[in-house]
Amino acid sequence: MGLLDNKTAIVTGSSRGIGADVAKLLAGEGAAVVVNYRQKAPRANKIVTEIEAAGGRAVAVGADLTTQEGVQALASAAMENFGSLDVLVLNASGGMESGMEDDYALKLNRDAQVNMLNAAVPLMREGSRVVFVTSHQAHFIDSVPTMPEYEPVARSKRAGEDALRALIPNLADKGISFVVVSGDMIEGTVTATLLDRSNPGAIEARRAEAGKLYSVAEFAAEIARMVTADVETGHTEYAGGADYFGKSTGQAG
Repeated sequence: MGLLDNKTAIVTGSSRGIGADVAKLLAGEGAAVVVNYRQKAPRANKIVTEIEAAGGRAVAVGADLTTQEGVQALASAAMENFGSLDVLVLNASGGMESGMEDDYALKLNRDAQVNMLNAAVPLMREGSRVVFVTSHQAHFIDSVPTMPEYEPVARSKRAGEDALRALIPNLADKGISFVVVSGDMIEGTVTATLLDRSNPGAIEARRAEAGKLYSVAEFAAEIARMVTADVETGHTEYAGGADYFGKSTGQAG
């Protein structure tokens, strides 16, 4: 018996990296998983194949979360394929990519997160959980400076967290809990790679300062654990980066 038997989970941005690992971990606990991708269908289909080969259930759904159509399609896919929605992992984020419009980071990291949650809530049963994935660089941005190249993304992700937290009372009325998982820079992620490209040595410097950076697999395991952890709504789970807490003035949630 898995912790998520007879449950359905949506994991946004789950065709690779952290999201893909979270999807596979949740499937391993018995959840039927909606694997979300924006453009790269073969990647998402590969994750579905791996889940199914291990005896799990999953479906790949292409959806651009910065559009209302994409948000609705993703929420509907859970019901259409598996008949329920019990877990929403808000993992998709970005803003370091080249060639995007100026407000893309805010559209994806704040507006799309709120729109996705609002689309999912009417479908979620009592006892469901929402998990928002963020970084210490974003979570503590009001009290701990970050690298200039990352600051616009960090501020947009903090804006997303604040907007989601404002919805906690509404979620509580429906019996839905909300948890934040905040991690230090994660080795091997797209964000870390792009940041190191724009600021060579940034990741190595952060690794030296923190002592250790989590791998993708290690951080994904923390996120998956918080899907079923016995914590109060509004809880923030921290992964790594202990030095941040000494710098922070306690403004973060």
